[in-house]
Amino acid sequence: MIRVFVIDDEEPFRKLLKKELALKGFAVDAAADGKSALRELKKKSYDVILLDIVMPGMDGIAFMKKLKGDPAAPAIIVLSGKATIETAVEAMKNGAYDYLSKPYKLDDLEIIIGRAYEYRKLNRQSSMFRQELIRKASPSKIIGSSKRFRDLMSLVRKIAPTDSTALIIGESGTGKELIANTLWQNSSRSGMPFTFLNCAALSENIIESELFGHEKGAFTTAYQTKYGIVEVADRGTLFLDEIAEFPLQLQAKLLRFLDSGEFRRVGGNKPLNVDVRLIAATNKNLHEVVRQGEFREDLYYRLNVINIAVPPLRERKEDIPELAAHFIQKYSARLGKEVKRLSPEALETMNAYDWPGNIRELENEIERAVILSDEEKIGPEDLSVPIAPQARPSSSDMLEDLEKGHITRVLRETGGNKSRASEILGINRKTLHLKLKKYGIAG
Repeated sequence: MIRVFVIDDEEPFRKLLKKELALKGFAVDAAADGKSALRELKKKSYDVILLDIVMPGMDGIAFMKKLKGDPAAPAIIVLSGKATIETAVEAMKNGAYDYLSKPYKLDDLEIIIGRAYEYRKLNRQSSMFRQELIRKASPSKIIGSSKRFRDLMSLVRKIAPTDSTALIIGESGTGKELIANTLWQNSSRSGMPFTFLNCAALSENIIESELFGHEKGAFTTAYQTKYGIVEVADRGTLFLDEIAEFPLQLQAKLLRFLDSGEFRRVGGNKPLNVDVRLIAATNKNLHEVVRQGEFREDLYYRLNVINIAVPPLRERKEDIPELAAHFIQKYSARLGKEVKRLSPEALETMNAYDWPGNIRELENEIERAVILSDEEKIGPEDLSVPIAPQARPSSSDMLEDLEKGHITRVLRETGGNKSRASEILGINRKTLHLKLKKYGIAG
């Protein structure tokens, strides 16, 4: 619902406009002058202001100058019965979205309010982009065909269309962020922002400001109002990585936000509300963190509505060839190399390794190998992981090697005469032919 604030000193007009707009489905409040309107704006948030220009005390132009430069300001539509070209130009200079003269048609006003709301929304998103809070929505490729991977993706496809909170658990480097991104891309919110916060990378004070934003003057360096990522994520998806590191002192605020969608910017008293789907991730046993008293139990249960366990790479080694091929193609193109594949020996080495750093470690290993390789294929010598130990030959293999060598030597000594070689070897000609074929000896 679009929230409209009518500011006009004529009481009959205020009451009439409030009634008419409410019937059209808008949420409407009103004020009689600029000063009282400013006080109200400190308490509540609005999308669009309908502003009279000529008012006692603080007029419309002075009011607009007070809001100018505030990125959180509503869009302003000027409604005036004493319109002049000069006041219209002055209003537009000071940030008015549009200017209408009284009397006006209600249907026209309804359309302009809708346009002003969309303009404000786009302008706010532009500001959010400048704050580098919106992630680029480029699709990320998830790779794998093992049973563990297929089971994981089946669960993700079932969960994605819902708005339920999801908790992704897995070791570092398993692709938890990629799973969160996939949940968002396959949800009904995919057209809206996907925002990200790493809870382990910031201090408590900075996390609160990044998450919920801050008001101008909230602290020494708060020179202007800053949107928090919960506002950026409105109607979209918020991903909190390393949630086990979220400051204990802020967890009650996060719980309240998850329950109601309500929050306050740092330094502000005005309650704000957004509609956000939350996805959290951790590489820790969150239940154990709760037991240690470092994480609220009620927040844990609120986050753990749906649990997604991402398997480590050592439990889905069938996916290594496909993952390696993808990274070889990626880094060959990026580095201008002609590397195309792994050698069988390199693949054997990679399969024998347990990958404690999981897919992230595998990607780094392939990037390094592509850089070092001078051929079309990556060999074990191009890898930094421990080379797989060679299997010791069996006694039967050793006997076959001896027999092959003996047959080769006899043929060489007889000048390739198979009849003479058969006699020396003590076997008939047919048996010799079969052994030559078995060992791939040209005769």
